[in-house]
Order: sequence, then structure tokens, then C-alpha cells
Amino acid sequence: MNIGIIGVGLIGGSLALSAREHIPDVILYGSNRSEANLQKSLDLGLIDHKLEENLIQQMDVILIAIPVDAALDRLIDLLDEVNDNALIIDFGSTKSAICQHIALHSKRGQFLATHPIAGTEYAGPEAALPNLFGDKIQILCETERTRPDLLEWAQDWFRKMGMNLREMDPIEHDQHIAYVSHLSHISSYMLGKTVMEKEKDHATVFDMAGSGFASTVRLAKSAPHMWIPIFKQNQQNIIETLTEYINNLNQFKNLLEAGKFEELHEQIAEINGIRQILDGITKTKN
Repeated sequence: MNIGIIGVGLIGGSLALSAREHIPDVILYGSNRSEANLQKSLDLGLIDHKLEENLIQQMDVILIAIPVDAALDRLIDLLDEVNDNALIIDFGSTKSAICQHIALHSKRGQFLATHPIAGTEYAGPEAALPNLFGDKIQILCETERTRPDLLEWAQDWFRKMGMNLREMDPIEHDQHIAYVSHLSHISSYMLGKTVMEKEKDHATVFDMAGSGFASTVRLAKSAPHMWIPIFKQNQQNIIETLTEYINNLNQFKNLLEAGKFEELHEQIAEINGIRQILDGITKTKN
């Protein structure tokens, strides 16, 4: 089986490692916007060959793991070029725009929109991990529009990786992900920005930082070329989410200024209830 990976970085490289483990007789082709990273992918053995344009028709499966704006730009051409039995799978963090973009394409049945809830703050082929997707959620959108035989193949592969499959409407996906992912990244960026602006003795401050700060600001290391397109595509949902978040921050500030510590205690005790939700999710996965 010939699999082409467009974007052999953290996600694309980890998919390559998974394909080698779970798909018999697979030959992996890859492309990358960086020629240096593409060469690293070859050197690391993530891929076997470069994915040249003239090879697109020979691919049985094409995996898209590039920034969401670039994926939008490439998808129509890819659908036009692939053979009539190839499957294209997108792994981006927003789903509404891409599903709408190809809704009327004659080869819509050869496309599957997915979002693996997996990743790290690192990028590039050297960040690829063989077990990145194990026991992670894989969201699938508009599965009824994907050709049944192609969908079955993809679902079987995802399950072999150890992923837990969930189906979701693309609009609902983008609304929910604004809260649980996109807001987390924005909060991390802004915490990092605040500390860097207000604490000029960076070395001393970061020496003092404990695990709580490190885990909270970890996402601030995520690459802007990946995240600005996500913020752009999910702009309205993120604005609504940020409005609620800023209102809560202002309320906290007002209570602090007024010295209403009992009320703050009550609020935080109520928020501690999230522990039960998270513990329940962990038990469900296990």
C-alpha cells in the first residue's frame, strides 16, 4: 500500500510510525514545506521516498497534517488528482471550514475529516512518537459522506493504533474545541507574554517556577504558523469563548479588590468539582 503524508512533522511523522507498525507492506511517501525537515524525515526512516506531484495518482491513501489554511488550499487539487479509489484524511484542529470547502466536490466520498486529540508542544519530524495516538480520542466528522469501504479501512487502522473513535458534527466540533483546546493555547501564550513583559530577570523567575507554571505555560512553545490559521478559521467561536473567560477573570479581580475572600473560596470550591469530571473521563478510558 502506498501512503502519502503531506506534512511529516509531529502528527504526520507519528502517523508514519503507526502505519509502519499496523499496515502490512506499506510504502511511505512524504512532503514538507521545509526541505531540511523533509530530509530529516528520510534520515529518520519516517518515510521511504519524497512525495512528488507526479506520484499523487499512485497513492492509496493521503494523510494531510499541515496547518489548516494550507490544508484548505491543497485539498481541492488533491481530490482532483487522486485515483478513484484513494482516500484523503485530514487531521486538522478545525473541521467546519474544510468540510464546507469540499461539500460539493464529485470525489467528496473519498475524503474523511478527523481530529486526533493528541499532540505535544514540539514540532518537526524529530518530535514524532510511535505511541502518540494510543488511547487518544479520534474525532470523525461527516462519516456518512465518506465512501463506506474507505471509511471502514480508516476506522480499522485508527482502532489498531488504540484510538477511541467519536463521531461529531463539524460545527459542534469547532464550538467545543474552542473551549478545551484553543482557549488553553491562548491562555498559555498570554501567561508567557505577561511573565516575559513584567519580569525582566527571566533566568531568576523561571528558576523559581514550579511544575504548575511549567505545565500551564507549556503550550506557549507551540508554533505560531500552526496556531494562527486555527484562530482565524475558528475566530467567532474563540471570540465568544474569550469573552466568557475574560468576564470570569474580571469577576475574580473584582472580588479580590473588594476583599471578598469567602466568596472566592466558595467559587474555587465549586470549580474543584471539575476533578470529578476529569476522574470520570480517565476511568472511562481505562
